[in-house]
Amino acid sequence: MTGTVLIALAVFGACAVEMVEALTIVLASGLTRGWRSALEGAGVAVLCLVVVVAAFGPALIHYVPIAVLRTVVGSLLLVLGLQWLRKAILRASGHKAKHDEDVIYRREVERLSGVPRSGSGRDSIGFAISFKGVLLEGMEVVMIVLTLGLSSGHLAVAVVAAVAAVVVVTAVGVAVSRQLREVPENAMKLAVGTMLVSFGSFWGGEGVGIHWPGSDLSLLGLLAVYAALGWVAVRILERPRDTSPAADAG
Repeated sequence: MTGTVLIALAVFGACAVEMVEALTIVLASGLTRGWRSALEGAGVAVLCLVVVVAAFGPALIHYVPIAVLRTVVGSLLLVLGLQWLRKAILRASGHKAKHDEDVIYRREVERLSGVPRSGSGRDSIGFAISFKGVLLEGMEVVMIVLTLGLSSGHLAVAVVAAVAAVVVVTAVGVAVSRQLREVPENAMKLAVGTMLVSFGSFWGGEGVGIHWPGSDLSLLGLLAVYAALGWVAVRILERPRDTSPAADAG
């Protein structure tokens, strides 16, 4: 039960982060190049992602031994999770600029607005931009859904969590439109990165023969350890604030 809940939360959080980034691109493309082209591009990208899941999901289930799958998946999740954690820690500590979707949105709008449209029909640039954005962000979602779902034996849970994230982010995105900065993306990446590293350690260990005490309950211990290490890393790297009178005056 613990593992199932954690998988659902990890997939939902990861998909939500990627969906925010994809939605930013689709909104910018739709408002500047036309909604028809943007939505068609996004729709075709989603169909491609469905085909990838349908093609590789069953094949991985039936033809790859579970021990090999967990070792490979554990390694992939560790790489992906550590990459997310590194960026989130650097942003939280002030060593890297925060990921501001509003800034990205305005930059995309300015860039796309400067390119003349070819006619009144489908706009190829708007279609391509929307397709590429949804496909690239979606491929990361597919990888997370397949790896987490297959390794845990809860592919259906992972798929439902991913669909829920897509629905929720799309609904919120349509409602707030350009106010994307309200989404605490860095905090989400920090939390999801911690989860991915924890799952990667857990399944990678199981793949090489480690028997974790308490079975799935060990995930909670791994989460606590990695969360504590992330917090310590942020505090160590955090730049001291300049509180001198000169700084206040400026």
